[in-house]
Amino acid sequence: MRNWITRAEASADIPAVRDINLAAFETSLEADLVDALRADPAWIEGLSFVATDDDGRPVGHALLTRCHIGDVPALCLAPCAVRPEQQSSGAGFAVIRAALAAAKAKGEHYVVVLGHPAYYPRFGFDRASAHGIGLTIDVPDEALMALTLDADHPLPGGTVRYAAPFGI
Repeated sequence: MRNWITRAEASADIPAVRDINLAAFETSLEADLVDALRADPAWIEGLSFVATDDDGRPVGHALLTRCHIGDVPALCLAPCAVRPEQQSSGAGFAVIRAALAAAKAKGEHYVVVLGHPAYYPRFGFDRASAHGIGLTIDVPDEALMALTLDADHPLPGGTVRYAAPFGI
């Protein structure tokens, strides 16, 4: 696994981030979601990260945005995407780690993700249901995961409320 350079997304990265999402996913839904989150009050400056190649071109992207667990503020890990030719290279791992470190540095405590159960446990995520966290829609139990960024703040229970662009 190579050492990736990660940095906070800049406005000049917006077209590259859209291209990453369009290349990484079968439809434009994830790219459209990232664009909509930038326009939503849930957007938090400094919690959208890119991993760049040796030429400084973004090849991976991860975004944390505001959500709530019950009434408790939390973050949601939105689509993480890596250009197909860079997948399995560690770019996704690096960009998620950078985003989680930035969230912790900002004093955030909780992160939820609706995603692939074989991928996210490596970051410390586990089943949200084990903490009394759920959704208003049916998803496989292992797909909704939660993480505390600070052992002094155990995960709260409750229903996850996502930003409006998620449609949940």
